[in-house]
Amino acid sequence: MNGLCKTEHLFAHEGENRGGIERAAEVLRGGGTVAFPTETVYGLGANALDATAIAKIFTAKERPEWDPLIVHVSDREMMARVAEVPEEFSARVGTLIEAFWPGPLTLLLPRTSAVPDAVTAGRPLVGVRMPGHPVAMELIRLAGVPVAAPSANRFGRTSPTTAGHVLEDLDGRIDAVLDGGATRVGIESTVLDVLKTPMVVYRPGAVTAAMIFDATGVEVELFRAAASVDSVPESLPSPGVGLRHYAPRARLVLVSVEASGDVTHSLHAAIEQAQEAEEKVGVILPEEWDASYAEETFVCGEWGDDDAFAHRIFAGLRWLDSRGVDVIVCPVPSGDGVAVALRDRLEKAARRK
Repeated sequence: MNGLCKTEHLFAHEGENRGGIERAAEVLRGGGTVAFPTETVYGLGANALDATAIAKIFTAKERPEWDPLIVHVSDREMMARVAEVPEEFSARVGTLIEAFWPGPLTLLLPRTSAVPDAVTAGRPLVGVRMPGHPVAMELIRLAGVPVAAPSANRFGRTSPTTAGHVLEDLDGRIDAVLDGGATRVGIESTVLDVLKTPMVVYRPGAVTAAMIFDATGVEVELFRAAASVDSVPESLPSPGVGLRHYAPRARLVLVSVEASGDVTHSLHAAIEQAQEAEEKVGVILPEEWDASYAEETFVCGEWGDDDAFAHRIFAGLRWLDSRGVDVIVCPVPSGDGVAVALRDRLEKAARRK
């Protein structure tokens, strides 16, 4: 796909219209690319066992080959086609699958020989998950193949949570988009290396470290990337650990906020600084905060409701971009749980290089 073909806009409504899902499955079986909804964000899918199809993902997204993909499966049998579970970790993996699948948890496991090198960036482990979205599950089941799918956006851009967001970035670059409405979670899955003790979360998400510990009784650590990268990496250890990602076109300015603190002064100062530079300012803010003096505002729910914030943050960044702002000012939640994932996404989105 090189921008010369038309992207099919297909529709899937649970219990109502299987035609769009069946057509999308046909495209996947034929070696094409399909963007589809998961509970987290929209993914750009291709047959995970077909190296030629996988190459189309990298071309459409302009994604570097050192960034690995996550493989989506519909059942344990399909998982066995792409990943092996060492005997000594079988109980741990089984517990995690029972607790969190289908759902937003990706497990890093030894790949099978059927998985092309491009899927894992040449590394021995493959990320695999079972998505918690009925459209995604039915699509994979009908396609009959495991589906490799990073987020359905240009590389480094804000992740898409609607089919419209996908088309903003990839219209004409992919074969089809399967429209299943807005996603529920709004941020990408947690990525967990289960073969280490403590286990390592490479990318935080809605399945938190505390939830994983409660389910398994095994300690969990959060991966800390180097503060800078002096050269292009040979390959990343996991999806989602690049230093700059999720970025809007506008410059993103983050305002640190304590859970019970008064943010008014800091928020106002950041907005006024941008306005003094004659920049058009957009603001992400909770519904109870006033920033009406900013040119554009996007409300992300009540402050302290991190799930609601996560659900809307990418949509907010994209909407403010569409309003032509130069700067986006955004408060950053403190605390544990989903707030950890939100800080991860926002800090990466705010990096300028």
